[in-house]
Amino acid sequence: MGKVFRPSNRESRILSRIESDKEFRRRQALHQLPNVLEPLASALAQKLIDDGLIETTSKNSLQEEFVKVLETLSRMEEFDINYKIAPLRRLVRDPHVVSIYLTAWIVEDLISHKDVIDVFGDDLDVYQCVHKQVSRFLN
Repeated sequence: MGKVFRPSNRESRILSRIESDKEFRRRQALHQLPNVLEPLASALAQKLIDDGLIETTSKNSLQEEFVKVLETLSRMEEFDINYKIAPLRRLVRDPHVVSIYLTAWIVEDLISHKDVIDVFGDDLDVYQCVHKQVSRFLN
């Protein structure tokens, strides 16, 4: 018969502290997003094109789309964010909310944009490229 796990009061406090820290970092990232819209959108568009993950006819159009989606993300409800990232939630161990949302948006929605020819690489490649840029602007 398996042992029943009953966390002690100390363990419960530690787990609670970890969860509240994750939630705090998530809220902070979404709160800081409006302050870095333009430079983050520019860096994302440029890096994705340079790394060959997105082929497009217009970098400026791609950058404008990133600005729009980042503005929308900064105002979204928690439920809508979780719904969008649900298919990719297990892509990495502790995903950054902005990086995982942008990855989901790129592989699901951006691919059908009129100026995007194709999106290359798998979801993890896109996430890693996006996360490098997001981590430069959002801590």
